[in-house]
Amino acid sequence: MQWVRFEWNGAVGFGLMHADESVEIHDGNLFEAPRATGQRVALSAVKLLAPVVPGKIIGLWNNFRQLAEKLELSIPSTPLWFLKASGSVIGPDDAIRAPHADIGRIAYEGELAIVIGQRCRNLSEVEAAHAIFGYTCINDVTAMEVLNSDPSFAQWARAKSCDTFAPLGPCIATDVDLAQARVRTLVGGRERQNYPVSDMIFAPQQIVSLLSRDITLEPGDVIACGTSIGSLPMRAGTSVEITIDGIGTLRNQFEPLPQVTASADGAMA
Repeated sequence: MQWVRFEWNGAVGFGLMHADESVEIHDGNLFEAPRATGQRVALSAVKLLAPVVPGKIIGLWNNFRQLAEKLELSIPSTPLWFLKASGSVIGPDDAIRAPHADIGRIAYEGELAIVIGQRCRNLSEVEAAHAIFGYTCINDVTAMEVLNSDPSFAQWARAKSCDTFAPLGPCIATDVDLAQARVRTLVGGRERQNYPVSDMIFAPQQIVSLLSRDITLEPGDVIACGTSIGSLPMRAGTSVEITIDGIGTLRNQFEPLPQVTASADGAMA
């Protein structure tokens, strides 16, 4: 099943996306027995939103063997994680924007994201597998120069949490073949990332189990599973498309900063 969240006729709703490009509208709670209303609407008639509004976003670093080998990093014994502000979330086709000109280079990171479906704490791996509601695509946008700009303190939260730095979507897929799935990132139509999900150091059920030992996870929380090789700075005006088998394509554009010009009286506009 592929769950989407959307805006239609001035209201926000959610439902199941079908192969005929229609959305079967549901009501209630996505994570607690949602009910079909009997109404369908064409996918083309709605605006897709981020498929979930997470209470928190947890991101992983160094979770792919190929990238660890390239960067000569040791294999971690437990997930290396950071928090990304929930206010950074945007949906499909929304614009990624730099907050200001001093932020420096901004990179894309195409990643698989886990969506938690139930409140959980101290789970076994078997229990963790049942706590995963589904998967979506995330672009873990990063201000590269901010991250290590202060040698005394790596600024993971600031570098990852600016407004628009967490595109999510297009749906939450509840049945994804992770053994076969690949993450592909196209930037301006050119493939920049293409790596197998199976190369993860910690598989999703391990991630959820180990994180739940540290913090309580809640329905709707999102865990970005980390990225592999191919992450680079984005050029203003380019589109970024992240495709994961079984989920679909998340598409956003990195917009240039607005130009500041002087008016005839010398004021900045």
